[in-house]
Amino acid sequence: MVKAAFLGLGVMGYPMARHLKAKGHDVTVYNRTTAKAEKWVSEQGGRLAKTPAEAAAGQDIVFACVGNDDDLRQVTLGEAGAFKAMAKGAVFVDHTTASAGIARELHAAATAAGFGFLDAPVSGGQAGAENGQLTVMVGGDQATFEIAQPVIMSFAKAARLLGDPGAGQLAKMMNQICIAGVVQGLAEAIHFGKQSGMDIEAVIDVISKGAAQSWQMENRYKTMNAGKFDFGFAVDWMRKDLGIVLEEGRANGAKLPLTALVDQFYAEVQAMGGKRWDTSSLLARLER
Repeated sequence: MVKAAFLGLGVMGYPMARHLKAKGHDVTVYNRTTAKAEKWVSEQGGRLAKTPAEAAAGQDIVFACVGNDDDLRQVTLGEAGAFKAMAKGAVFVDHTTASAGIARELHAAATAAGFGFLDAPVSGGQAGAENGQLTVMVGGDQATFEIAQPVIMSFAKAARLLGDPGAGQLAKMMNQICIAGVVQGLAEAIHFGKQSGMDIEAVIDVISKGAAQSWQMENRYKTMNAGKFDFGFAVDWMRKDLGIVLEEGRANGAKLPLTALVDQFYAEVQAMGGKRWDTSSLLARLER
């Protein structure tokens, strides 16, 4: 059992921190909106900190899951940032989906200060966080990963070190590229089937047992067919992620025509009022 802090109690961080506490770890939480942290402590126990630095002081491992590069920089390097209080030999694990550049920046800052840093974005969505079944893609040093991995498994079904600092974020970008293409294909297939008068339930039952099968098909076709999108991974978040992907692609020379096109389609969904709709709402754009 370790002393751990968790920074950021959003739809992902809240249950991730809960799983840490349930596994017997000594957990301190911090959230920008203090009421959310107060609620977490009232339900789970543990301790509330008023700043990231206060949360990080004396901890073995500090986890973070915040919004973007700017949020991450604020909770780590800001005036009351966690990096000002991290103990030597401790580990900071960042689960934010952010850029590879900030991962490398924070790894260098942590190394200079004598503690470890891992970029460790996750896949599995809110349901994966709630059920402790996340997949964690990690960049960093082997020795640091070996310290953190058993604790990460408190809320994960898999965690793998994929390379040097930034590799976790690059893997998450690949993950989002795949999802964007698959969801657009599924949306077009369902739209095509409806236009042709097909029984969508019956068709999906058949093709989901063949080469077209995907997580998105298994978990989203029913709600897509019913026109329900008020849940899940929000379009706003996906556009943030795809923006990171496209920026990295411009930097490394990767050609991402499909990703760029689907990003434009999500912009149209946002314009329809679907900023907080699930990413499967690409179908709504086709059915306008």
